[in-house]
Amino acid sequence: MPVAPRLPENAPFTAQQRAWLDGYLAGLLYDAPGAATSGAAAAPAAPRTPLLVAFGSQTGSAGSLAKSLAREADKRGFQSTVKELNEVSPATLASTAHCVIVTSTWGDGDPPDNATGFWTALSADTTPRLESLRYAVLGLGDRNYADFCGASKKFDLRLEQLGAVRVVARGECDVDFQAAAKAWIDALWLVLTPETSPANAAATSNPEPASTPTVPEAVVYSRARPFSARLKVNRRLNRDGSDKDTRHFEISLAGSGLTYEAGDALGVIPENDPGLVAALASRLGASGEEIVTLASGGTASFRDVLLKQVVVTSASDSLIQEAAQRGGNSQLAALLAPERKAELESWKHGRDVLNVLEACPKAAFAPGELTGMLRKLQPRLYSISSSPKAHPGEVHLTVAVVRYDAHGRRRSGVCSGFLADRVTLGETPVPVFVQTSHGFRLPADGAVPIILIGPGTGIAPFRAFLEERRATGAGGSNWLFFGDQRKSVDFLYEEEMGSMHQDGFLTRLDLAFSRDQAEKVYVQHRMLEHATELWQWLERGAHVYVCGDAKRMAKDVDAALHRVIETAGGRTAVQSSEYVAAMKSAKRYQRDVY
Repeated sequence: MPVAPRLPENAPFTAQQRAWLDGYLAGLLYDAPGAATSGAAAAPAAPRTPLLVAFGSQTGSAGSLAKSLAREADKRGFQSTVKELNEVSPATLASTAHCVIVTSTWGDGDPPDNATGFWTALSADTTPRLESLRYAVLGLGDRNYADFCGASKKFDLRLEQLGAVRVVARGECDVDFQAAAKAWIDALWLVLTPETSPANAAATSNPEPASTPTVPEAVVYSRARPFSARLKVNRRLNRDGSDKDTRHFEISLAGSGLTYEAGDALGVIPENDPGLVAALASRLGASGEEIVTLASGGTASFRDVLLKQVVVTSASDSLIQEAAQRGGNSQLAALLAPERKAELESWKHGRDVLNVLEACPKAAFAPGELTGMLRKLQPRLYSISSSPKAHPGEVHLTVAVVRYDAHGRRRSGVCSGFLADRVTLGETPVPVFVQTSHGFRLPADGAVPIILIGPGTGIAPFRAFLEERRATGAGGSNWLFFGDQRKSVDFLYEEEMGSMHQDGFLTRLDLAFSRDQAEKVYVQHRMLEHATELWQWLERGAHVYVCGDAKRMAKDVDAALHRVIETAGGRTAVQSSEYVAAMKSAKRYQRDVY
């Protein structure tokens, strides 16, 4: 048997690094051709089972989860392929044996942008039967929306209607999806994984050693392990007299190793308002120092849990029901009947956990009971408004601070209020992570023209796009549609955009300030006014980007885009829809909407 080489004693490594490298060199020796003591020929590798993992993702979470699932599938003996749903046709499914779909939901139960083409094809009357397909669907959503995981429901039902075989019940995950997704995926492997897959066979015949020395790895910051950043700049963008409070934040990433690209989002993990936390503790007759047990198994003070770990600005139906029962509030309990859902939603609007407890003054809860009924506090994702090439080592955000009065108290947004009012510059830790947005990227060719449509804080990623294009010397034309309420006080980044327009880098700048005239004007109206030139840009291959409100603005802009193609392009409504679908498929029409 050959003798494995070892590092000399004077080699400049720690004992742990030396152990790992000695093991690595030994592995190279025994894996080399002819190193085996047996002269038997290696057995041919067993065939791997193909698995298609397809995803629909608006912010990147579903895409990241799909890729993680595929990596695990490969370890279990599958040969996985990962695709966006728009890259999957019904004909592909008809010739596929196994498919897992991971999808988020956008708007009112609709598929995300990179899955709309797939849904159109799948729901057509001409879609082929899919009896040979075995499939599973996992949905990511937010229970605060009426049609929770709506897109996954549509896909799952339609595949069943086409004769495909569901191998495991459709999964549903709330915003805190990691644990639920893992449980569903574990159940999936019990059905899908071959009993003697190549990976399992290899693991059985070549078990891992009980302990393998490893070289310590650098810390990688992520959603599960955020970086404690520091806020450098907190500047109001609206001028005096505005009805809005929009802030420009600059956050230092020094020492984090975090990187991002124009188009990505920054996740911020906020803290709740300490005043509300104190009022909640007082309502329960608690000091805040009581120790409560966490779902993870650890413990923390009641105050810290309320401050950093749970949602206190809105109440779940289960908490309302429990409080109504304990407090004898029959009128509130009656609102929980299924047929009175609309009334319940109206009652809940603007009410937080303290309001619910105040509505049921006889309801008593121990600190641990209350926290056990509250949802986990989630990160907020903000479109990054800077290019890393223009601002190395830092990240900029453009955030509308939410402020309103409700039920006798002044309120503010959980994260926007945290950043604007409670973070001390250079001192208060701000936990952050980068959320990669694969579906919102500048064209690789800098000569391609771009059309940017982003009213209000929707301008955020387009500031980043323009900085990126300028930093890289991109020669393509740039057209920005921006709007807000009043030009005199609400023109965000007016000096920057004006300077870019004046020197010709920003080829066109069209503005829509809704309250500067009797009749309200929005960005979609400006699009229709310039339909002829917009069509010319589209025919030159321009990429169109939209950022901002999903419920109204994005839908109105989409309708205006179809109308531009019909009027200026001389297309029918059907042809216009086909044109837009082709743009989406080619990634020439991308949206970052919320």
